[in-house]
Amino acid sequence: MSRGLPLSTRGLVHLYHSDGHDVAALSGVDLHVAAGELVGLLGPSGAGKSTLLNLLGGLLRPSAGRIFLGDVELSKVADRDVDRLRSRTISLMLQGAARNLLPYFGVRENVAYAQLVARASGATDLPEVAQVLETVGMLARADAPLGSLTPGQLQLAAVAAAVATEPAVLLADEPTSQLDHRARDAVLDTIARINRELGTTVLIVTHDPEVASRLPRTVTIRDGRIGGEGRSGEEYAVVTADGFLPLPGHVLDDLPPGTLVRLERDDEVYRVLPVDRRPGTAR
Repeated sequence: MSRGLPLSTRGLVHLYHSDGHDVAALSGVDLHVAAGELVGLLGPSGAGKSTLLNLLGGLLRPSAGRIFLGDVELSKVADRDVDRLRSRTISLMLQGAARNLLPYFGVRENVAYAQLVARASGATDLPEVAQVLETVGMLARADAPLGSLTPGQLQLAAVAAAVATEPAVLLADEPTSQLDHRARDAVLDTIARINRELGTTVLIVTHDPEVASRLPRTVTIRDGRIGGEGRSGEEYAVVTADGFLPLPGHVLDDLPPGTLVRLERDDEVYRVLPVDRRPGTAR
């Protein structure tokens, strides 16, 4: 049985204040990640990927919309209860391995500390520290100081700390950033094994197309909205809950903003026909 939980958002909006104005980082995101699913979150810099991950991880509160973790509406949970969920149920890995580890602890101590925090919130059935380190391939470096680790080993140590409590959901922001191909593949293989063996629901933010190609499903964020999905190598546009159909970037090269189009249905096929701006005149 999967230990993961489904994660979803409905009409998620997040505003931040900049230069005296409210700026929308997210503008109505509808997302569903099934229990035990492994999903990549893609998009250009500034599209809202990290903001979405921080909202899902409880670090930020949405300006509007709803977030669900299983049957719990996370966006309505009190702050103290969000902290409790983050100590055991949801694990958020920030970008940059060092941001997820205590520098004055070694690998083993970082994993043990993550479990200590979870036990303080009532967790009782946690795995042995050695078992966690073996799962991520770091048992041989268990007593190594962080300063002696390679960038790839440091990221695996961060993964170990993140999954020390066997969370239902793992949210990872650019976990392969600035790693060479060998270290990148080791981190991806480890996260995929955790997803497969523990049933953990995993959402990975990445800008690397090679990483995205290894994931069974990807979701693209563009201009604060869901802009498309990829499944088994096929790219799809996604109709939003309010009836919008964001077009892929390569289509926008031919149909720039402001282009008028007409939809025609032929049996089960819809055709998008560009027209001139003059009413009734085909392009």
